[in-house]
Amino acid sequence: MPLRTPSSRPVAAAGSALALIAALGWTAGCGAPAADRTPGPAGTPSVDAAPLMQARPSTAPGDHDVSFVVNGTTTYGTLHIPQGPTNAMMPAALLLPGSGPTDRNGNQPPQLMPDTLADLARLMGDDGIMTLRYDKYATGRTGLGTYAGNPGGLDLNAFVQQATAAYQFLAAQPGADPQKLLIAGHSEGALIALEVDQNPKPAPAPAGLALLEPQDLRLLDLFTLQVDQQLDDALSAGQLDPTQATTAKSAVTNGVAAIRAGRPADTTGLPGPIATAFQNLNANLTFARTDDAVNPADLAAKVPSATKVMVTCGTADTQVPCSTTAPLVDALRTAGTGGPGLITLQDVTHLLQPAGSPATTNTLAPAAQQAIHTFDQLWH
Repeated sequence: MPLRTPSSRPVAAAGSALALIAALGWTAGCGAPAADRTPGPAGTPSVDAAPLMQARPSTAPGDHDVSFVVNGTTTYGTLHIPQGPTNAMMPAALLLPGSGPTDRNGNQPPQLMPDTLADLARLMGDDGIMTLRYDKYATGRTGLGTYAGNPGGLDLNAFVQQATAAYQFLAAQPGADPQKLLIAGHSEGALIALEVDQNPKPAPAPAGLALLEPQDLRLLDLFTLQVDQQLDDALSAGQLDPTQATTAKSAVTNGVAAIRAGRPADTTGLPGPIATAFQNLNANLTFARTDDAVNPADLAAKVPSATKVMVTCGTADTQVPCSTTAPLVDALRTAGTGGPGLITLQDVTHLLQPAGSPATTNTLAPAAQQAIHTFDQLWH
């Protein structure tokens, strides 16, 4: 068969603000490198208080459409309130999607509809946990918001600020227990969860983090790992000869170096799927650099020791393989965080589905469901 795109996830148009990196299925966006981001007040999201108050739903069980305004953009989401005693305080979790144009339900319509976050909200609701999920920039009802005229202005910090505002909005909800605020992030959402954990104010710090198939290396390091594996597979299958494979790997190394230096990668002579991956990165150069500048393990090392953390690793996950998880897990252990820690999910994919599941599957694997229940039980 022909050399495939290193991810089975579909590729968004390169011109979109959240065009997928073909090799990872992760966002490529825009902005200054993370090292250049200004700490302190400049990194704090501007949340309009009046719209936030107006958007508070009733406390009745079920799904409620909500919205909040962050940095001039109205962000739309779903607040799920589980069944429970009237006026009871309950754990509350913010759910963060993976990369690319992934909406509040964990979908990329119309091609990819796994309902990852919708299923997560249902499971956590059954365990008595309130959840909030939302359409991030360039997805669903939220769209590009204030970035409509400048999609290239989106950088990692824009998404972190949006997630921080969502966390603050959740913390302000009636019934949300301030001592049991949680964040569950899938894939790139786990990286953003670690970012929010660093500065959630004025809301209390999260009591728990569920890092589900997390981005655990710098973006372009993981990109290189995946592309190299694809080239090795193509070589073994006779799709490339050794000279072609070596040349392509060298081009990948040079392309990554160019992007890290702020220049577009040269895609001349690269196999089609890999060229497409770099074209998506080039189209969203600044976001790629802001994301790549962050080492998830460095963030994990700063998680407060009182935090209870779960990390999942699916043995059938080809996008974030279990072989890359150790630095993140070790950093959490060094930080002194509590359990359940790393949970290895046998035959589970990146989308938390059973190995071999078709793209139309929208049911979480039993092992993934059990891991989520294990995390949820910590809060009751």
